[in-house]
Amino acid sequence: MENKKRSFVAVLSLLLLLLIAFNGASIFSIMIPYQENIAGDSRNLVSVSSSLSNLMYALEEENPSVISKTHFKLQRNTVAGGGDYTSFNPVPYSMHDVEQHQQQSISLVKEETPSVISNTHLPLLRKSHSLPFETEDFPVKKKKLLEGLTFMEPSDRFRRGYFRARVKEFFSKNETSCKVRFFMTWISPLNSFGEKEVHSIETVFNTHPNGCLLILSNSMDSNRGRQILKPFLEKGFRVTAISPDLHYLFKNTMAESWFFKLTRGDVDAGFIPFGQNLSNLLRLCLLYKFGGVYMDTDVMILKSFSKLKNSIGAQTLDLGSKNWSRLNNAVMVFDKMHPLVYKFIEEFALTFNGNKWGHNGPYLVSRVVSRLEGRPGYNFTILPPSAFYPVNWNRVRNLFRGAKNETDAKWLRCKLRQIRSQSYAVHLWNKQSRNLRVEEGSILGKILSSHCVFCNSSTNSIVE
Repeated sequence: MENKKRSFVAVLSLLLLLLIAFNGASIFSIMIPYQENIAGDSRNLVSVSSSLSNLMYALEEENPSVISKTHFKLQRNTVAGGGDYTSFNPVPYSMHDVEQHQQQSISLVKEETPSVISNTHLPLLRKSHSLPFETEDFPVKKKKLLEGLTFMEPSDRFRRGYFRARVKEFFSKNETSCKVRFFMTWISPLNSFGEKEVHSIETVFNTHPNGCLLILSNSMDSNRGRQILKPFLEKGFRVTAISPDLHYLFKNTMAESWFFKLTRGDVDAGFIPFGQNLSNLLRLCLLYKFGGVYMDTDVMILKSFSKLKNSIGAQTLDLGSKNWSRLNNAVMVFDKMHPLVYKFIEEFALTFNGNKWGHNGPYLVSRVVSRLEGRPGYNFTILPPSAFYPVNWNRVRNLFRGAKNETDAKWLRCKLRQIRSQSYAVHLWNKQSRNLRVEEGSILGKILSSHCVFCNSSTNSIVE
């Protein structure tokens, strides 16, 4: 009997030990991925939803919080865009003279201004690779991203110096007639390049017949892409699409070390569509390398940019103080190697966050300008919202609507007059307007009809 008791206790003890061991193994197996993720395990680099097919959709505006001790320089005869800012509380940005940067933690909390920070040391530079980023669904898994970023089969299209030679040939060929250089990026499938984008190009050449336009794009740099641009070339306009060489564009800037970290798995690309953040960086590198005007493909140009120099536009104002509360990067005009653009690139590399909307775009330029505005050596102009953003994202529908009654008609006439007198361009806030139709008698309808190149083509709708 005693032996049976001992056997029973032994068996029970063994079961308890097995249970404890199993429980410990379960806890261990749960904790490992979490630890690796914190350490920057490359398997968790990308967490982009596979349903997001358009990498270049415009930035979705969010309601900012409150702000501002930054100073806005109003130009003569300009006012805020017709009361389009009443729903906004500006975002706070520090005005302290900070030279150092801090790494921004990756979170989904509201955007905040960086305070004073410690230097961040990036790894030694190495050569990066160019690659096609257009795809219907950006890879969700980091492995695919890394393979795409670090491995390229040899081809003439991407041989060293090819991109630089093509850009140089394009600009030198048109040197005497290329009065203003325009740049666009298109990191999306070709089938999404639609009427809106064509209208945008039309407005460039309607207002700048002696200008030239370079579109940085893999999909447009193709036979089908050239067919889209052919009508402009046949009219004698200077436009081309060239696939990007990331190594050349990032070289000798902090973008190169950031890209190295990304390919090494030390940067979390985040869930914001990567093409959006890549475009934010490419536009800065284009301006730094070549100088000129960057514009989004949903921007309609209304008048000549020839007198603009080293300028960026405010998106919103604080109506009480008249100080700018947020800038935007949809339109920028800068000289080659301008120090402010270098600071933009530096900020991108040091504070990149792929999980916060706008952190690497509008918020980025706002953060940097709030620190550098008024300091010697950074000569630039902040234009009022009426210059590029006469209607904010939450009221863009008003540009597409026709008048329903006499009150509407009066407002439309007044707003159109204001835009024509004060605005260099109109941003259409892509995602907010892509499903809207241009109604007869609308402000946008009148703008397109008066700034067209192919004036017999239909302007009844703008499609993706």
